[in-house]
This record gives sequence, structure tokens and C-alpha cells, in this order.
Amino acid sequence: MIVITGGAGFIGSCLQAELHARGEETVVVDWLGHEEKWRNLQLHAPSRIVAPENLDAFLASETKIKAIFHMGAISETIAVDGDLVWHTNVTLSQKLWSWCAERDINFIYASSAATYGAASTKIGFSDDLSSLDTLRPLNLYGWSKHAFDQWVVNQVKNGNKIPKQWVGLKFFNVYGPNEYHKGKMLSVIKVKYDDISNGFPAKLFKSSSISIADGQQSRDFIWVGDVVDVMMWLYENPHVNGLFNCGTGVARTYLDLAYAICDSLGKSRDIEFIDMPNNLLGNYQNFTCANMNKLRSVGYKKDFTTLENGINIYIEKFLKRNIYI
Repeated sequence: MIVITGGAGFIGSCLQAELHARGEETVVVDWLGHEEKWRNLQLHAPSRIVAPENLDAFLASETKIKAIFHMGAISETIAVDGDLVWHTNVTLSQKLWSWCAERDINFIYASSAATYGAASTKIGFSDDLSSLDTLRPLNLYGWSKHAFDQWVVNQVKNGNKIPKQWVGLKFFNVYGPNEYHKGKMLSVIKVKYDDISNGFPAKLFKSSSISIADGQQSRDFIWVGDVVDVMMWLYENPHVNGLFNCGTGVARTYLDLAYAICDSLGKSRDIEFIDMPNNLLGNYQNFTCANMNKLRSVGYKKDFTTLENGINIYIEKFLKRNIYI
């Protein structure tokens, strides 16, 4: 049995789809709510759905768990409730880590590229553990993920009992199907698709830096299918442990992204630049690009989907047909 926290969410449900296709017995820990989030699981229902508040009782009674994929978190980069974010992103993660360590169970969890923050220009988005304490996240979400990463590394360094396998993945800008419930945290690709397909221009933020032209802000955008491939490869290689970046290793501009969506839809490249909201000023990363050498060095060989190909797959296979994975 494999447990997926946040398994009805974006990345978690895509992972659930893959595990279901492989015939694995799975348990999803999540809330479905009153909206359409259940549709993320409609084609690949787990054996059981456990509400997060019932997780302790479930873990106390279950003896067949062989791995936990911990994808559940408060992931809003504009979150402001520090107590809630800490409890959800750090305390719960520590509890699950310790539970897996005591029972010799594999533990793969979601970290984030938001942990790099202001230090990224100095260390180049390196996932080398020697640079971990130099990171300066720009928002509460990134800080909470960073705090748990630091706690994990200290557990290992101090010789404390650790899970049979432990892996933290610093996800960069993931996009793809099953993100539709995310509201303001939708990928920019889905947002721009909605605008462009409805006949509006693609609205991009003006640059807040005098050294970067409008539209030249860059991100490492990664197709969710590639993220799932990385997680499954790690699951199949339990000797691999550590904290790893999970991006493509290629930074693409927001103009590249907007043009790719326009081209895929057969629309003119109509772009409008707008002012950046005040709440993002000073908290906005103008550039992200994962250094993927560490994951490659432990044996991951598969090529990553290009931005143009990923956008075309997303639009043609999912968005135009309004379907889930």
C-alpha cells in the first residue's frame, strides 16, 4: 500500500493516476471539498480516502504501508497565516518523517524552488546540501518548506533514525492537467490559455528590474508528467536518497510561454504588459532555473519535455477537451 498526502491535488492526483495504472493499492489523504476537486480522481479512484484530521488514527491502525509520498501542503506563495502554514508544512511533515523512520518505510516529499529566494543569484539554484543554510526564501510558503528541508538534513547529519528511503524534491514551475481547482495558484499557462482562447491578449507583468526587459522574466517550467516520472524513478530506486531539484534545467521567458500558447491555438501573438501587484513587489523571482546535475548524477537519464511540446500536449489533449488526467 502506498499513501499519497495531498493525493486529490494537482501533482498528487497525477501521481495517483500513474500508481493506479501500475496496479498499486493506494490511499489518498486529502479533502475533496464541495467543488470539483473529486474529478481529479474520477478515472483512478484510490482504495480509500482519509481526511487529514483522521491521519493519525489511520497510521496507527495500518500495517501494510510501504511508502508515503507527501505532497500535501499549503502551497500558496501569498499565504499569510504563519501558524497554519508552519503546522501544515513543517509539523505534519516532521510527524510523517518520524513515523516512516520508526517503521523503516520510504518517504518522498515535496519541497519547492521557492526555498531559494534571494540567495538564488549567488548559488545558481544548486541543490548541494552545503549551500542549504545560505538560502533566503522570499515568502512564508518558501520559508516553511526550507525549514523542513533543514530539519531533515539535520536528522541525517546527527545520525538520528531516518526512513528506509528519503527524498525531498524541489519542484520548480509545474504545469499540466488536474490543476483546475487551484484558483489564484493556477499555473500561468492555464491562466494565459483562458485569456488567449477567449480572444483577449496575454497579459504579462512589466519587469520590476531595470536590467530585465518586460516579458524576459524567466522560469523553469516543467510538465507534470515529467515530475511523476521522476518520482516513480526514485520509488523504483530506493537506494537513492537526498534533496534534489525537480525542473528541466532550462529557463524560458514569459514571452516564450505566451507565444507558445498563441501558436498552439493558432492565434496572433497579442501581448499586453501590466503593472506588477504591490504584494508581489520585492517578493518576485525574476529568474529560476534548476541545476539538474545532482539528479542526473544518481542515474536519472530521461529527457524533459520542452515548453512548446508540453504546452501543446496540455492544450490539445486536456484543455481543449476540458478533461482530467
